[in-house]
Amino acid sequence: MDGVDVCANNKQKPNQMLPNKMRGEFTRNQRKDSEGLSEAPDLEFEYSDADKWSCELSELYSYTEGPEFLLNRKCFEEDFHTHMPSKKWTEVDTAQHRAHAMRLLDGLDVIGRERRLKVARAILYMAQGTFGECSSEPEVQHWMRYNIFLLLDVGAFTALVELLNMEIENSAACSSAVRKPAISLADSTDLRVLLNIMYLMVETIQREEPTDTPEWRSIRETFKSELGSPLYNHEPVSVMLFGMVTKFCSGHAPHFPMKKVLLLLWKTVLFTFGGFEQLQSSKVSKRLALGLPPLPEDSIRVVRRMRAASPPASASDLIEQQQRRARREHKALIKQDNLDAFNEKDPYKADDAREDDEENDDNDNSMEAEPFPLERDEVMPPPVPHPPSERVCFPKGLPWAPKVREKDIENFLESSRSKFIGYTLGNDTDTVVGLPRPIHESIKTLKQHKYVSIAEVQIAKEEEYQKTPLSGGEEELELCATELLYQGILPSLPQYMIALLKILLAAAPTSKAKTDSINILADVLPEEMPTTVLQSMKLGVDVNRHKEIIVKAISAILLLLLKHFKLNHVYQFEYMAQHLVFANCIPLILKFFNQNIMSYITAKNGISVLDFPHCVVHELPELTAESLEAGDNNQFCWRNLFSCINLLRILNKLTKWKHSRTMMLVVFKSAPILKRALKVKQAMMQLYVLKLLKVQTKYLGRQWRKSNMKTMSAIYQKVRHRLNDDWAYGNDLDARPWDFQAEECALRANIERFNSRRYEKNQSHPEFLPVDNCLQSVLGQRIDLPEDFQMNYDLWLEREVFSKPISWEELLQ
Repeated sequence: MDGVDVCANNKQKPNQMLPNKMRGEFTRNQRKDSEGLSEAPDLEFEYSDADKWSCELSELYSYTEGPEFLLNRKCFEEDFHTHMPSKKWTEVDTAQHRAHAMRLLDGLDVIGRERRLKVARAILYMAQGTFGECSSEPEVQHWMRYNIFLLLDVGAFTALVELLNMEIENSAACSSAVRKPAISLADSTDLRVLLNIMYLMVETIQREEPTDTPEWRSIRETFKSELGSPLYNHEPVSVMLFGMVTKFCSGHAPHFPMKKVLLLLWKTVLFTFGGFEQLQSSKVSKRLALGLPPLPEDSIRVVRRMRAASPPASASDLIEQQQRRARREHKALIKQDNLDAFNEKDPYKADDAREDDEENDDNDNSMEAEPFPLERDEVMPPPVPHPPSERVCFPKGLPWAPKVREKDIENFLESSRSKFIGYTLGNDTDTVVGLPRPIHESIKTLKQHKYVSIAEVQIAKEEEYQKTPLSGGEEELELCATELLYQGILPSLPQYMIALLKILLAAAPTSKAKTDSINILADVLPEEMPTTVLQSMKLGVDVNRHKEIIVKAISAILLLLLKHFKLNHVYQFEYMAQHLVFANCIPLILKFFNQNIMSYITAKNGISVLDFPHCVVHELPELTAESLEAGDNNQFCWRNLFSCINLLRILNKLTKWKHSRTMMLVVFKSAPILKRALKVKQAMMQLYVLKLLKVQTKYLGRQWRKSNMKTMSAIYQKVRHRLNDDWAYGNDLDARPWDFQAEECALRANIERFNSRRYEKNQSHPEFLPVDNCLQSVLGQRIDLPEDFQMNYDLWLEREVFSKPISWEELLQ
């Protein structure tokens, strides 16, 4: 048998077969060459609730809508100069501003659609900052804030919600759109104008500025509470927007501008619920209220301090390095280098998204070739300079404090008692009689790191309510924005989740166009299709950008809802998560990542000179095919990296502590897909990829672990440790057969009991209802009789009482 087969059979790397001295030289040279791959700087990306205000404003509009900016200005100036000739909006006083805003609102009440649309466009121009009288972008943004707070103060948002509701119910527009073979931008004009104003109002008001007056701060808080409560049309605005999403996906309203609906829905949820910083502070206060110990660390700060690990080198890069070494080194080493090259993958294979095929993933040593910088100091890339306020010096040691669940302590004690004493004590975690001294120390260490989550407390309370429905007392229900939204979407939550995932599938770059897929481009395609190459290129950029923004909005909506529902009550989270799993969310996200993820994150689908407000303040240069191809100079696309991190976090939320769902990751062969995502040098994204790899490591087999030791090392360094969790070893106990249906059915039964107990007040179990058996109180109840009965009371007495003989003897018996 030749040397290659021996290497394959022994599962050894080629350099392990060299003599010790030569092996050391080989490894040193390999490290030197791999340093070139490590020099790529970390992506300077800071994760937050949303992008910069200017970017969030520009993403509302597609480039096809560009000509409408001047149309809005024309509608406003015609109306304004009719009442105030030869005056400018920026020159008149506050009283006149207010009077004109009230006049425009009155114009929304007219019956004529054309007149109403003109007034709506004039209001939109106000919300866009009356840019015709501004000379710079900051000036436009200043007038935007002023005008939007003015519009909110005079009651514009309520009028807009009523108009939007009327447009949603407009059956003529829906039936016309259904019959059309091709839907374009013109079919959704009225809806787009209304949604634009509402989005600008929500997005602008939610952003706090140091210069805001106390009056504006008060208006913001009032608007926030109103937006999350059922004041508008007897339901939260978010529920109405969810209804638009399902109506669009059902095919009854294909003209709905779905990107704008989803953006407004995201910003409404973000404003009413609060972002990730508020979520963290709410979690801290809730733990305090429940009497739980404080969190071991602030997870947001820990993640921000993390450094990215070097991405794994591709097989073709390694071959190139070996070929370069072969030309430099002595002839004695050339033979060995050729042996190494033979054992690697095909050097001429393109470095595309599928270079790590599932078939040869087990034998892929690409992660071995380049050590993670956290493991070997000598290959650490040069540190990127950061402002001292943003980056804190990272402490030595592991970033996360380890955690232990009560269940883990119980399992450890049970196994120890069985081994040393021969009997068990159930849930007793205090008795340590008869156990050796080292076991005592182990239990002490485990208890020091015990972590009780809010979810565990909520589950225990729910079990108590179910056991004692009468004596358990009434549950105190806090009607916060999260609770109100859950009550609003509860009846149709499965349909909402399916609709969001349908749109996400249609917007994913890996999706192929199908005849039965929904058309999400209704609010980006022009009436007349492009006739020149330049127009086609511009539309192509616009379509790709449009899809990216939809993915960004949906990923943010799902993540916000999951996290806030989990904090409010764990069974609300489980209900939503289960329906996402039933709607194939897990394979959908894996399909999304089964692409060249670096290309997606560095995509340049944007034309900065056409972005609002730049396009309305500056003269537009002449666009050329070269300028469109070049794109901007950014290192990465913020929205795409934001979307990827959100989708990974959603996948983590769905699979955490769920054995059957973790096995779905294994069955769908997610390991090679996730490993490719490690090439993105961004610490937060790598953290969530490593978390997903950690939960399935023990099921991937010994050979996979052996071939991916650098991935294992990165998991150890970056992901939180659960004491007693042997994630790196495949124990027979944990590699148990999985019954997806049984686990999900048990969870579903608990969720249904929770929803029934808490929200189905009219369908209480008849055995648990109090019975009034006091004759005096029953006869003393006042019963309202209908008028016709009261008028014919004498006839009823005669027919039903006096004319019927009563046999008292039978009655007494």
